[in-house]
Amino acid sequence: MARKILSFVVCALMAVPVAAQRSWQHPWQGKRVAYLGDSVTGPRNKAAKTKYWAFLRDWLGITPYVYAVSGREWSDIPRQASLLKAEHGDSVDAIIIFMGTNDYNMGVPIGRWYDERVEKVVAGINEQKHPVDRRRRYHCMDAGTYRGRINIALDTLKRMYPTKQIVLLTPIHRAGFFANDRNWQPAEDYTNRCGEYIDAYVESVRQAGNVWAVPVIDLNALCGLYPLIDAQARYFNNAATDRLHPNADGHERMARALAQQLLALPCF
Repeated sequence: MARKILSFVVCALMAVPVAAQRSWQHPWQGKRVAYLGDSVTGPRNKAAKTKYWAFLRDWLGITPYVYAVSGREWSDIPRQASLLKAEHGDSVDAIIIFMGTNDYNMGVPIGRWYDERVEKVVAGINEQKHPVDRRRRYHCMDAGTYRGRINIALDTLKRMYPTKQIVLLTPIHRAGFFANDRNWQPAEDYTNRCGEYIDAYVESVRQAGNVWAVPVIDLNALCGLYPLIDAQARYFNNAATDRLHPNADGHERMARALAQQLLALPCF
């Protein structure tokens, strides 16, 4: 493990002048980071003894504040954020949100980012300013839709933590999860009950970055985990019954992707 970490650091330093290397460190080194999400992040899920945030803790000295809970959807983010605020106040440097796979599984409608209505506004270009009719958009705050939930969550966090770095992670690929007869989840190559593939939920998180001016790390594409083929079942909890939750090897792959991507982002 130590050799792998050293190799990672050496690669990062290759393009840095020798004089600067003496003081170089990862921009997230020693930071306090809150993790909001579902069972892939939640500490009570037993699929992996070491989660991605624990690897980042060990490699970068990050102090993790983990509020993720198994089975939760984007609608739970404001509650998790409120707990973070109550317990740590502003003593946090960044917030990472890893959510969406349960919204897909539960068939939450995708919805829309904005509602529109025509309003009067004063404008003037090469003429005297005067009232005109213009369409105006407002964030859709429909808690019954996926994009509405994301809007509610990010509006809450942007107001609660206006100076902090907020980072979104796209849901990773998922195959079957067969816990019992009452919790039987097909793989992502099937649509959910509202006729959507998981792609629509992943793409919405990507779009949320532009809607809310927050960086998005596309773990769905970058971490390499693809449980729909047997050769990659080794990265998940159980090849026969749980290719939803990564095991420790899967979490290490996610953590390595995150460590590289976070190099490009400031941590305020």
